[in-house]
Amino acid sequence: MKLNKEVRKITKEVLKASFVDGKLDPNKVRILVQQIVATKPRHYLDILKNYQRLIRLETEKHHALIESAVPLNSDTSSRVVNDLKTKYGSDLTTDFKVNPTLIGGLRIRIGSDVWDGSVQGRINRLEQELTTV
Repeated sequence: MKLNKEVRKITKEVLKASFVDGKLDPNKVRILVQQIVATKPRHYLDILKNYQRLIRLETEKHHALIESAVPLNSDTSSRVVNDLKTKYGSDLTTDFKVNPTLIGGLRIRIGSDVWDGSVQGRINRLEQELTTV
């Protein structure tokens, strides 16, 4: 979606107004969306679409998807969560998913950050290295 400067500027201002004490406030988001819909500024649909995208990206920054080939025991999962919360903040939420295609190890995705310590990830990287030679 190609956005003009005006839409990007307005959307950034609305996003800044969505935070209370450094955290995204769902009530503020709801109120701001209602105001935009009620006043219908120029390009308001583009503003709402971009605002939704920015809210999604901001939310993904505070959510970790932890994939493993087998279910993790409680000690390992709590250690992983504590380490991630130390790095990303105590408001980080987590989901654990079993993905047998990983063969072994972990893959962790937080926003656009991905740590792939899985056996399948290593095989894929090795394959790429061998095909570029």
